[in-house]
Amino acid sequence: MPKKQPLPNLRIKRQSLPETLAESLRERILNGEFKEGESLIQETIATEYGVSRMPVREAFKELEASGLITTQIHKGSVVKSIPLEQIAELFDLRALLESELLERSLPNMTEAHFAATKQLLPQLEAAYLDDDIAQWGKLNWLFHESLYAAADRVQTLAIVQGINIQTDRYIRLQLLLTAGKKEAEVDHRELLKLCENGDVRKAVQFLRKHIQRAGADLVTLLKKKRDKDTQV
Repeated sequence: MPKKQPLPNLRIKRQSLPETLAESLRERILNGEFKEGESLIQETIATEYGVSRMPVREAFKELEASGLITTQIHKGSVVKSIPLEQIAELFDLRALLESELLERSLPNMTEAHFAATKQLLPQLEAAYLDDDIAQWGKLNWLFHESLYAAADRVQTLAIVQGINIQTDRYIRLQLLLTAGKKEAEVDHRELLKLCENGDVRKAVQFLRKHIQRAGADLVTLLKKKRDKDTQV
């Protein structure tokens, strides 16, 4: 009797399970449910999601590759804490790489590109009003990505996205604790206006300052918070 082959839908489901788990765990890290330094136990996570340890192990590998967790001796997988100087460095990299992406992208942007970017602004602003920080984080990346897509720099864009994943949880914290949401809303509209006007130099300068200011404000906020936490 010939060996039965797995049904296609079941095969797809099994292959996508680690990615689904990784996405769910990533969101829980980004929204602060899992804190810096907190251990993630494979058995506990597997029980919580009703799965075996194997897909959890694969999901952990994906999270470690994206810089959200790390493996420590005697502790296993823990939520990674990024030193302040490294956070500052990540924002410096963002300013450098995203400025280059925008400079390359703007001359190639069409009406369709701008239309796609404009469609994201009402969604971003709705997330502001609803205090939906998780949705804001996703839409914020999509907004920036839409401005860089026409650069046709796949590898650079992937690096920038990786940096954004690492810093997203801290940006969300900043938005929760400060008035950063309103500033971001104003900045996004001004940036899009400069881009639509075709002023590449001013748009790139504005973007660079926007990222650098956000990074500096975030490092200041995190330093105060971490100093306070160590005193408790």
